[in-house]
Amino acid sequence: MRYIEDIRDGDAIVGHYFCKDKQTLKSRAGKTYLSITLTDRTGALNGKVWELGNNIQSFEAGDYIKVDGSVSTFNDELQLKINKIRKSMPGEYQMYDYIPSTRMDVDEMYDELAGYMRGIQNPFIKALIGNIFGDEDTAQKFKLSTAAKTLHHNYAGGLLEHTLSVVQLCDFMSGRYKSVNRDILIAAAMLHDIGKIWELTGFPENGYTDAGQLLGHIYMGAELITREAGKIPDFPAQLAMILKHCILAHHGDYEFGSPKLPSVIEAFILFNCDNLDAKVFAFIDIIDKDKTPGKWTGYNKMFQRSIRKTE
Repeated sequence: MRYIEDIRDGDAIVGHYFCKDKQTLKSRAGKTYLSITLTDRTGALNGKVWELGNNIQSFEAGDYIKVDGSVSTFNDELQLKINKIRKSMPGEYQMYDYIPSTRMDVDEMYDELAGYMRGIQNPFIKALIGNIFGDEDTAQKFKLSTAAKTLHHNYAGGLLEHTLSVVQLCDFMSGRYKSVNRDILIAAAMLHDIGKIWELTGFPENGYTDAGQLLGHIYMGAELITREAGKIPDFPAQLAMILKHCILAHHGDYEFGSPKLPSVIEAFILFNCDNLDAKVFAFIDIIDKDKTPGKWTGYNKMFQRSIRKTE
């Protein structure tokens, strides 16, 4: 199989890919064409079908398809001009080729996260975390979920990998400042993105659920704390409110989807650690995937700059 990460400008491609998205559009000249998004476990590639003739068989988004076409660069991104398409037949593709996964050991990461759970001293927070992650279905989804649709850790196991990294950063920060409540910070770090197990679908679709579209992971994470804290006798209302505030504020700004701004030290540290891990991951990922010759990447829209490659 020819993986998308290995495709280069000028390549001729014949292979099977997952059709994540399909749109029928019109050019400025009024010509109807198809725009599709092809994916595998290594990435995504936009494809265009300009000639809708007999070589283009019926298919839909969510199908595995066999494509025949040529690759060129348009607006600094690779694009596949597709000449032939048909639905893939059973046995022509293997599912694991289309599910991007963490390179880390999932069980080892979860064991390390469990160590942080055991280290929580506050009995109410310890019970809350134990109830949430003690649910087998929740724990399994947490291990296998992605942390994002596109921006960072966007692969199976990515949520666990990102969460553990944020917990590690928050643990370090908690020892630097005496006013920080470590138990609150560590618990909030563990739970800050847990709503994503209900917000995002599994692979290879990697899209949004109805709940994800209508509610979002921030609300669902805060709602989870309300629900589970309510099952613990005498759980302090103030403590539940602080934990929920950390979830509601962890994107840091209204512009980026936080309904509240970080207003306690734990929420402020969580926001910065979450943002740091996501941005550093994206920074490294850009370098790893850039195919521009020389020491610098091409201009990146997210960071609004070219990036010096590591040597």
